[in-house]
Amino acid sequence: MSTALSRLTRRRLLQGLGAAGLASALPLRAFADVATDTPLHGLSAFGDLKYPANFQAFDYATPEAPQGGRMNYSVPNWILNQSPQTFDTLNTFILQGNAPPRIESLYDGLMVSSLDEPDSLYGALASTVEISADRNVFTFALRPEARFSDGAPVTAGDVAFTYRTLKEKGHPSIAVSLREMTEAVAVDAQTFRLTFSGKQTYQETLEAFGLPVVPEAFFADRPFERTGLDVIPGSGGRRIGRMEVGRFIEYEKREDYWAKDLAFARGLDHFQTIRIDFFRDRQPALEAFKKGEITFREEFTTRSWAVEYDFPAVAAGHVIKREFPVETRPKFQCWALNQRRERFADPRVRRAINLCFDFEWTNQNILFGLRTHSDSPFEGSPYKAAGRPSEAELAILEPLRGQVPEGVFGDVWVQPVSDGTGNDRRLLREAVKLFDEAGWTRQGSGLVNGKGEPFRLEYMINGAEQQRVYGKFFDTLRRIGVDASFRLVDEAQYQDRQQRFDYDMILAAFSLGATPTREGLGLFFGSRARNVPGSYNFPGIADPAVDAIIAKVGEATTRADLTTAILCLDRVLRARLDWIPNINADMHRVAYWDLFGFKEPKPDYGFPVESLWWYDEARAKAIGRA
Repeated sequence: MSTALSRLTRRRLLQGLGAAGLASALPLRAFADVATDTPLHGLSAFGDLKYPANFQAFDYATPEAPQGGRMNYSVPNWILNQSPQTFDTLNTFILQGNAPPRIESLYDGLMVSSLDEPDSLYGALASTVEISADRNVFTFALRPEARFSDGAPVTAGDVAFTYRTLKEKGHPSIAVSLREMTEAVAVDAQTFRLTFSGKQTYQETLEAFGLPVVPEAFFADRPFERTGLDVIPGSGGRRIGRMEVGRFIEYEKREDYWAKDLAFARGLDHFQTIRIDFFRDRQPALEAFKKGEITFREEFTTRSWAVEYDFPAVAAGHVIKREFPVETRPKFQCWALNQRRERFADPRVRRAINLCFDFEWTNQNILFGLRTHSDSPFEGSPYKAAGRPSEAELAILEPLRGQVPEGVFGDVWVQPVSDGTGNDRRLLREAVKLFDEAGWTRQGSGLVNGKGEPFRLEYMINGAEQQRVYGKFFDTLRRIGVDASFRLVDEAQYQDRQQRFDYDMILAAFSLGATPTREGLGLFFGSRARNVPGSYNFPGIADPAVDAIIAKVGEATTRADLTTAILCLDRVLRARLDWIPNINADMHRVAYWDLFGFKEPKPDYGFPVESLWWYDEARAKAIGRA
């Protein structure tokens, strides 16, 4: 199943739910088509729900699939404080520590999102929700059969405790999604009321309804933020089985799961055991896959995909290499140059650095032609701008003329195309010129400013692969006078420095929700998030015009309005190059031992194979792995 925690995923860095943006009054017409004071089985940001109140299962679910077996899984994405390299806490709801990926499978929320709709939610712990006439109060009727893994019933008191605690002490990306929550109350044991200030948008309230619920009694004698390796009971379909801290964890299917026959869970989560092994480096993980110790792996390294899947099991057909379509939602891989450090605050500097990266040479010589050059933080979605602004976009942008780059009003910025030699003199001359205009001139072998200070750029990485891919890029930077270097740190140090914004440059990869919210966009691009530890405004953007456009997203009453506002945001971000778009993959490239069955096609808005796929005993016997 899909929760608010799983709709926005991250690779290499973090993920969040919502963010800080400008507060604006909620336009009541945004709720015009939503019935009030009526029990509803589901909610959608725009338009109708796909599934009726009496639906039996999601269309992408497979109720007839066999149950049991195991998947030894190399996780392709993770959320909040989770890490694929190690773990030292089982609390994923706080900023501190490293939690194991997929621990969120222990927990249910009030509602779950479907993977074949962009923004619909259906009742999980809650059977129905009622919306007040003023659209600020949401009253949930809890299912009386809901139980935590320790057998205790899930009560409205637990839900109220969860929401109040997450707002006060939760991971920043959870806490900010509850910024406008003013009250979380247990009306009675089975009725929970959530009240907002009126400054929230409807889309932002939907994000809050998928948060995991935890038992209040568990925290009676322990602080929420210091649970360490204690297992916080959940009401979800899995429990923790065997584990060895920092090495592996196994999630077991709960035979007593209270919701296994309900529509939102039926036909999903077939494996008895999901095992995740932790590796400090990608190569040992790949070798474990070759040996069959890991049975599913998504490959993100082009060199490995091109030349390292030639081992005997592939030739014998025991291991399958396969490409699957990516999801229909925004995704980006971008560099963040830390504008909290003065030398990166000038957009001419950011543009000059980008010009030194020869994508065409890199793709041909390093990436085996398997990548595309990204232009936008909204790749793969209808929010990526093209050409000149439309009349609807100009209605938003014209009042900001003089506050945004003038180029916003012409053709949208796209990546330069090099001659592919790795030494495009035209682009390098332009880069040197931009540095000069920004006050950095050549003195001897390096660039210096008026104070004689050298221009230094340290790229913080937590794996050697980036050094291999971007080594030529940094050679070029050094050639034009930048004191450019890599700094390889371990995962714990990386996460700590990232959360404190202690870096010159990092690489981030995110997949966003199909219907971005004002709060979510603010966490990446908004001024208020600039200095919030654990937020995802890694470049340190603080621009009133950007904030104003994010506010327009919150005012959208139709999907067309939302799209127009985000197109404007895309144009401005690309003109400023706050996030510097990098490379993009247009497919999921996965390899798996031929042990599994799955339904096709995959859903458009998610690809949680550990939930969708199942163990196929006949296939396992055919390759001698039963």
